[in-house]
Amino acid sequence: MNGDFGRFHQLLAFFAVLLTIVLLNPHSGFSVETRSGVHGPVCAGTWYPADPSQLKTLIESYLGRVPDAGVNGKIAAIISPHAGIMYSGQVAAYSYKLLKGQKFDTVIVIAPSHHVPFRGAAVLDREGFATPLGTMTVNRGLVAELRKKDSGIMELPEAFSREHSLEMQLPFLQTVLPGAKLVPLILGDNDLSSSRRLGESIAECIKGKSVLIVASSDLSHFHGYETANEMDRRLLDKVSSLDAEGLNECLGRGECEACGRAPILTAIFAVRKLGAGECKVLHYENSGDVTGDKNSPRGVVGYSAAAFFRASDRDSMEPAPKRKAGIDLGLSEQEKAELHLIARKTIEAKCRGSANPEITTASARLKENYAAFVSLYKKGELRGCIGHIVARKPLAETVAEMAEAAALRDPRFSPVRPDELGDIRIEISVMTPLQKVKSPEEIEVGKHGLVVQRRNNIGLLLPQVATEQGWDRTTFLENTCLKAGLPRNAWKEAETEIYLFSADVF
Repeated sequence: MNGDFGRFHQLLAFFAVLLTIVLLNPHSGFSVETRSGVHGPVCAGTWYPADPSQLKTLIESYLGRVPDAGVNGKIAAIISPHAGIMYSGQVAAYSYKLLKGQKFDTVIVIAPSHHVPFRGAAVLDREGFATPLGTMTVNRGLVAELRKKDSGIMELPEAFSREHSLEMQLPFLQTVLPGAKLVPLILGDNDLSSSRRLGESIAECIKGKSVLIVASSDLSHFHGYETANEMDRRLLDKVSSLDAEGLNECLGRGECEACGRAPILTAIFAVRKLGAGECKVLHYENSGDVTGDKNSPRGVVGYSAAAFFRASDRDSMEPAPKRKAGIDLGLSEQEKAELHLIARKTIEAKCRGSANPEITTASARLKENYAAFVSLYKKGELRGCIGHIVARKPLAETVAEMAEAAALRDPRFSPVRPDELGDIRIEISVMTPLQKVKSPEEIEVGKHGLVVQRRNNIGLLLPQVATEQGWDRTTFLENTCLKAGLPRNAWKEAETEIYLFSADVF
């Protein structure tokens, strides 16, 4: 059956399907062509209500229980569970609530196969996919483009004939993104290289387009309540770090589980290629939390909601700068995402007492010497900030070192704890060389950061600080003096040296 219910619930679902067949219910438990070219619902009447009004009311009630947390910019991808709606629907609503008010032309749903073993990705060439809420039109042009890009995508109707993992996402999508088209992909038992190839193919095909990726997955299956929590925490730590390679190793060792292993890996590779540098775990529960039965002899199943954001987007769950500060140094979105991944993997390893992760990069730019600062924020509040003002090491190494220092050695803060990692937002500032200021008129608020020095007193403020605080030039100078432990007006005195620099902030 599905792997998401205990034996008792499996039997109930089986008999419910038989009953719908006997009664000739149009929403039976088998895939049908409800009309020419439309794939009919598999799960209506069993996994979720077949009555449109009842289904709509249920989904809206789940969404209504999720706190408002809009985003400033578009989301690249989400992770959503796919158990029966009474089990995982409330968790799924945390991902889908973020999409209200967003605009996407197409949604690529990547779901795992529970019934048909194969390698690669299965697609179904139909005009649309129906649920009781209507029909989602398939974006057949994008399907064709993806198949041309990746030969591992094949037409495989049998993969869709009983599969629930893709269909469970559709009523939510129809509710929050009405009118969006669909690309339906069901993945087989893909390895890391296949997931990377497919993810990067997806990214190349949708770059510059209004397309959302949905990775459908439940987490650990049928372990004790505490064990499930620990296994799922390990997985979500890797997901929040966009660490596909580390996640794959964790899954391979059996330290965590996900039936949607391939969809999650594929989504991470896709958003990394698109330049996503942030992931927010929105909510986690397991079936023990949902039912109240945390001691079931069959164990529990884990569910989580998460969202990935492009590096240029800001999560409005935390304050965003009033306008973009600094300059563009020409780093690609992929290079920025790689630096974010390096920073997060380093912080995670050091906070958990592990060895430093190996820093490798194929980017020639990240091997060049740059100065950089790494700033950490938790719920909008600074949680650590340390950097170098002189370029001494390759940028990738500098970011790793400064990330560790910001997390563990900023004297203004206690070290970041492992249980805080999911709430930490990382900001990287890659700096230009210092330039001595001859006249304050050279300083441009929003473009420049400042260093003020008098003998052993040194103060530095990054370009984004003045922008965030709404300071003018004079106020910026005064606050940099205060940062150096000098009088507010020390910048006017001859013995005070002032330097400016700029930074690429992301």
